[in-house]
Amino acid sequence: MRLIRTTLAALTLSLAGTTAALATDVTILTPYISSIPTNEMAQSFKAEGEKRGWDVTIIDTRNDFGQLASRMEDTVNAKADAIVLISTDPGQVGDQVAMAAEAGIPVISLDGSKHDNVDVNVTSNNFELGTQLSEALFKALDGKGNIVKFYHSAHPGVHQRELGLDATLEKHPDIKVIADHFVKVPGPVDDGRIAMENILRQYGDQIDGVWAAFDDPGIGAELATESELPDSKLIIMGIDGNEQAVDMIKSCTHFKATFRQDFPGMAAVGAEELEKILAGGAPESDEIYVPAVMITPESLGVTCP
Repeated sequence: MRLIRTTLAALTLSLAGTTAALATDVTILTPYISSIPTNEMAQSFKAEGEKRGWDVTIIDTRNDFGQLASRMEDTVNAKADAIVLISTDPGQVGDQVAMAAEAGIPVISLDGSKHDNVDVNVTSNNFELGTQLSEALFKALDGKGNIVKFYHSAHPGVHQRELGLDATLEKHPDIKVIADHFVKVPGPVDDGRIAMENILRQYGDQIDGVWAAFDDPGIGAELATESELPDSKLIIMGIDGNEQAVDMIKSCTHFKATFRQDFPGMAAVGAEELEKILAGGAPESDEIYVPAVMITPESLGVTCP
C-alpha cells in the first residue's frame, strides 16, 4: 500500500510539474501603468489571461521608452509565449517587435496602432473619437469661440484624436485654438491643472472651451477653473470615461462630457484573439475597433442648472 501511495504521489508531482512547464507565459509591457485607463486594460487582460490558465506578468517602465525596449528584449530572451503592448506605438520599439517576430513570439497591442510585426491591435477608432469630441464641444459652443487644447502626441491613439480635432477645425473656422499644452505623463492631472492655471491667468474669460484629448488633463483643467475662475462659463470635454471625470459631469461642473472607451472590452477581445493565435490560428483582423459611448449629465440622469 505504501508503495502505491508513493507512486501516486510521485505521479501527481510529475503531472503538476508538467502542467507548470506547459503554462503559457504572457508578458504585458507598457510605459503608462500610472494612467487609469492603461492600468484598467492591464488588470482586465491579466484577469482574462488567468481565466485561461496563463501566467501573466505586467511590466511598467514609467514613461521610459528606452527601458521599455530593454525590458522587451529581456522578455524575448526569456522566451515568453506572448507579448502584449498596451498604450504604446509599436513603431517606438520596432526593433524589439521584430526581434519577437524572429523568435516566433506573437505580439498583440491594446490601445496602440497597427504594425507589420504585431498580429492585432485592439483599440477604439481614435480619429473618430477625436472628431466626435470636437463636434460635441463645437456644438455646445454654437460653432464659435476660443478653445484650449490639451494633447499628448507620444501616445498613438491620443495623437489620432488630435488629428481628428485638426480635421474638424477645418470645417469650423469660427473656432480658434488660443492656447495648447503637451501633457506630461506620469502626473497628467497635476500637469493639466498647473498648465490651466497659467492659461487662465493669461486668457481668463476669453476661453470658451477646453478640448482634452484624454480625461486626466481635463480634470486638472476643471480643478484649476474652480480655483482661478469658478464663475467662468467655459465648457470642458474629454475622452476615456475616467471615474473622476464622470463624477465631475454628474456634479454639474464645467466638465460636461466624456467618451467612455470600453477598456475591459478591449482586454477581452485581445485575450480572445491571442488565444486563437496561440492555438495556431489567425486573428479576425490586424485591427479591431471596440465602440465607445458618450457620457453627459443627461445620460447620467442629472439635470444641471
